[in-house]
Amino acid sequence: MKPPARPRPLRIQALVLPVAVASSLAASLPAAAQSNEELLKELRALRDRVIELEKKLQAAPPAAAPAPGQWGMTPEQARELSRVAVKAESLQDSFADQGLKGLKISGQIDPTWIYNRRQKNASFVLLNNGGGRYTYDNGYFGMAVLDFEKETEGGARWKLTLAPERGTGALANGGSIVHEASVSIPLSDSNTRLWVGQIPDWTGYEITLPAGNKLITHNLLFDTMAPTAYTGAVMDITSGKWWVRAGLANMNTARTPAGTRQPVLIYRVDYSRGEFSGFGFTGLHGKAANFAADGTYIDADGVEQAFAGAGRYTNIHLIEADAFYTRGDLSLFGQVSYGQQKGSAIFNSDGQLRDAQWWGVSGLAGYKFTPRLEGVLRADYVKNTKNGGGLLGFSFDDDINGIGRGVGDNNGFASGESVGSNRYALSAGMNYLFDETTIFKLEYRLDAATQPVFLDVKTGGYARRNHLLGASVVVSF
Repeated sequence: MKPPARPRPLRIQALVLPVAVASSLAASLPAAAQSNEELLKELRALRDRVIELEKKLQAAPPAAAPAPGQWGMTPEQARELSRVAVKAESLQDSFADQGLKGLKISGQIDPTWIYNRRQKNASFVLLNNGGGRYTYDNGYFGMAVLDFEKETEGGARWKLTLAPERGTGALANGGSIVHEASVSIPLSDSNTRLWVGQIPDWTGYEITLPAGNKLITHNLLFDTMAPTAYTGAVMDITSGKWWVRAGLANMNTARTPAGTRQPVLIYRVDYSRGEFSGFGFTGLHGKAANFAADGTYIDADGVEQAFAGAGRYTNIHLIEADAFYTRGDLSLFGQVSYGQQKGSAIFNSDGQLRDAQWWGVSGLAGYKFTPRLEGVLRADYVKNTKNGGGLLGFSFDDDINGIGRGVGDNNGFASGESVGSNRYALSAGMNYLFDETTIFKLEYRLDAATQPVFLDVKTGGYARRNHLLGASVVVSF
């Protein structure tokens, strides 16, 4: 810092002004109006006056300086500040000693009400396991979630998410309450990480937990084409606008059974074009459980037989791309997915397992009529006719989800035993931000198919359409 300029001696300052004034006056008068002798007398009088004033200033007592260390505070205020500083240091040390430094705890709960016309069911939904079965009207809602996150001083990020009954562990790990259990370890730097543990699937524009979705139910591609969770190791790399994750993992199981040694290759790549838009794509390649191989067939003699030597794990390939645009009151999301699995189709005969193949598209638009109220429209379509149909984990006719072959009036196959049904769904709803932690959601959903695949429990018949109405309250902290 540059030192302040030293003040001039008081006497010199006091003399400068009178002399300047006298000189100015002398210059402004005619030379004849004043002799040299008179001018000298005036200067002497001014000098004597300055000397007199200087003596008075020197005789005055100096101003009292502030007490050292007080800086404008009273002694009591200074002591209080010292006590606060000691307490703050003690709390910080205690936080670190108890492992609470860098720990974040959050959670959410979404009590839900669902009406399903064909199932003749209207019920509140919360923490129900549904017999471990996943359906579009019994998916990832009605949850209670508790989330623990901690980042160590070395940069490792630890995450444990508990979601009893309705988390990924309830479906993929024998009813476990663990939805996610993972740790992300920095390698060369914080942008290059090793991510290991149980990780929920990352496919598409919708996420698993309800607080991050605009509607109550998920789209058809999420429900029928996406894996549940991965258990494995992933490289996580961020570079500029790109975010890449790729690794090896078990799909939908914490441990594969004996005789299975091949994990699946998984990856996701995201590109953020800016604050308002971006796109991503995912892939999965390897072997997955084939539920068709666990079934039986009727041979030419009318005898029920098991699929000999079929193997429970067969080759599978999944690819998907999604994009988003969000700016102002408008939000747009889109997704396309493709999948195939060897020998997992619904239609099989004479002991021969046939391949399943499917693709689908989904789009969602949201518009905020007010800063709190948003209207949402979503449309989905799934092409699934080959070999009687068959989707990821669905190698059988499913009369609740509307997957597989339709049933005609005579209880025969509506379009033949080898032709599956295409599915589509249209959802309209809204969400209202009641306060910063509470969202009210309302949704009407129409599900339909190209064949009668929805069981009507009242009549025992089958229909091509079904109607669902849902309402929920999502509270998070």
